[in-house]
Amino acid sequence: MTIWTEFQDLEFKLYYLDAAGIKTRVLEAGEGEPLVLLHGTGGHIEAYARNIRGLSKHFRVICIDMLGHGYTEKPDHPYGIDSYSDHLLGVLQALNLKKAHISGESLGGWVAAWFAAYHPEYVLSLVLNTPGNVNNKPEVMARLKESTIKAVIEANYENVKTRLEWLMYDKSQVTDELIEARYKIYTQPEYQKSVYNIVYLQDPEARQQYTWDPSWCGKINVPTLLAWTDHDPTSTVEEAKPIQDMIPNSELTVIEGAGHWPQWEKVEDFNNTIINFILQTVK
Repeated sequence: MTIWTEFQDLEFKLYYLDAAGIKTRVLEAGEGEPLVLLHGTGGHIEAYARNIRGLSKHFRVICIDMLGHGYTEKPDHPYGIDSYSDHLLGVLQALNLKKAHISGESLGGWVAAWFAAYHPEYVLSLVLNTPGNVNNKPEVMARLKESTIKAVIEANYENVKTRLEWLMYDKSQVTDELIEARYKIYTQPEYQKSVYNIVYLQDPEARQQYTWDPSWCGKINVPTLLAWTDHDPTSTVEEAKPIQDMIPNSELTVIEGAGHWPQWEKVEDFNNTIINFILQTVK
């Protein structure tokens, strides 16, 4: 299945909005309660291409290119978790949404949790999908920083493919179309500059300001599901337990046979995880 095949008979909208001054790319499909999907570091809307159809049968799915990513505007300053959170707030306000379910993958999960801690009035529930190196392991930060910069500054088929393969347990899931979509994003002149702002959080000192900690995780007061995998290259299942303890009344599930992108590798398992959690737990 190609990305276009996933969408060719689906009613959806691809548009831009002004999120507190940031021109932001949005893909939207479905009706019902809003479900916002947030990608990871270096990601973009296409990371959820395989999920929109299934999720939009139950929710109004709103998938965005986050601050500095994809085809969203790229202001020239370091992107901390607070910057991404402010941008998400701008998106919700631009859409006149009072509340939404939020699911984030990797960086997106970190942003979703932070947003729920500081803007709880906007959040119905959280699904934190492989939220990424929760223990701030230096070797993971170094590899992610190096591979991301290399994929962008030295953008070619092999470098982009290598960056995408790192996300997958089953490397064959990295399609030529996905590589091409990311290559076109990474070769934007403005992206060549913004990549250094994107990898800001892979610096240990910068990251320390936002590290997972009970002081802010304890403020999360909505139903929260931690969706880990058994082959995540950034965090083991055991490393999820402290995060579960930090977030009051949170639940943990493990999606098997997937790496850092379960939404891409295990589409049905991932979709059902979100659908069942929201419909059975939140209602």
